[in-house]
Amino acid sequence: MNIRAIAASTLAPVIAGHASLANLLDQAQAKIPVSERKLFTALCLGSLRQYHRLDVLAKQLLRSPLKSKDADVYALIIIGLYQLCSMRVPDHAAIDQSVDAARNLRKAWSTKLINGVLRNFLRRRDQLETALAGSAEFDYAHPAWLLRQIRGAWPDSWEQIVAANNQQAPLSVRVNRRKMPPAQLAALFAESGIQCRELAYSSIGLHLENAGDISQLPGYREGAFSVQDEAAQLSAPLLSLCPGMRVLDACCAPGGKASHLAETEAHLAELVGVDIDAARLDKTRANFARLGLQASLIHADVSQRDAWWDGKPFARILLDAPCSATGVIRRHPDIKLLRRESDLTKLQRLQGQLIRQLWPSLQPGGELLYATCSILPRENEAIVGEFINDTKDAVHDPINASWGIKRPFGRQLLPQAEGHDGFYYARIIKTRECN
Repeated sequence: MNIRAIAASTLAPVIAGHASLANLLDQAQAKIPVSERKLFTALCLGSLRQYHRLDVLAKQLLRSPLKSKDADVYALIIIGLYQLCSMRVPDHAAIDQSVDAARNLRKAWSTKLINGVLRNFLRRRDQLETALAGSAEFDYAHPAWLLRQIRGAWPDSWEQIVAANNQQAPLSVRVNRRKMPPAQLAALFAESGIQCRELAYSSIGLHLENAGDISQLPGYREGAFSVQDEAAQLSAPLLSLCPGMRVLDACCAPGGKASHLAETEAHLAELVGVDIDAARLDKTRANFARLGLQASLIHADVSQRDAWWDGKPFARILLDAPCSATGVIRRHPDIKLLRRESDLTKLQRLQGQLIRQLWPSLQPGGELLYATCSILPRENEAIVGEFINDTKDAVHDPINASWGIKRPFGRQLLPQAEGHDGFYYARIIKTRECN
């Protein structure tokens, strides 16, 4: 099976709204030679980043909608249009390879359809783009509801946010200081021809320019670094960890922030990680083993406190709450297809519930760090503000930092085209006595 056929089979359930890309991508890459994985990933992620724009074009070019059983054929059309619009693939090659992919999918009947749609696009491209200009989904490659949410939240910077969402995400790593300092790892990368630079706000992060297969980079197998965006690298320093503390990472999988906590303070009394997803918790265990770290990892629903908490209080809690993930769309472009506006209310309810459930497990004088990868205030400062206003022993602890935007509660990072993802942090202190 050729690369485009595998890409179409991978994208079809995502386009149909039945599955997220992350697991499908891992499964598909196992079938693909290492030399072809970069192209495969580019086709999948790029087609989804531009999906709403390409979908508008495809619907103009098709005489009638395809049947649901032919979602893979529609995915091939989307992939073909993406190549013609955004990749350095000769037009004839993009069309011929898309047609060949249809044969690989045993959909020979669709070869004339795919050929006709893509050639028709080339003939009518200027006319179509002129006619469709002004359509929000065509202009910005986002669903209309999401554009409304972003524009309402950030009226002065929504266009920059949307532009960043539509670009390939930069690759950053967090250096494991237990293994080596950042300068030493940078030198190892340089010896292998990998260009890197320091990050703007994280003292232990490096931005990589031409990394290739991460697992083959020097130091990876030895646990010298983890792939992690700069915004996520800011979490551990905000908790001011000290020896002897008992620390909880709620919703810990796949373990990026939890492992950072363990790297930051080697002499914690205990680091506990809880997550509801067993498969992702297995990835957490694997990450900890590679990095040479220890933690008590528990498979449980963190909102059901009695099912996992032993009654011993925590000095610090990191709650990386489930959210809309609107700050990391460029890394997970399937969010644009899978998320619905109605999800936001459900997520807000869950976020508030999680803080309330975790609060009794925090010791007096302890701190809870609320974090999301959302850029929507209704999931961030609104949740924290409501909780503080309703909780007598909860006090907002302002974050004074050179990064992000100061909000009434916490700080907000917005996605930067060549920098960090969108992220939100707020610190809440539990007073020793109720007022």
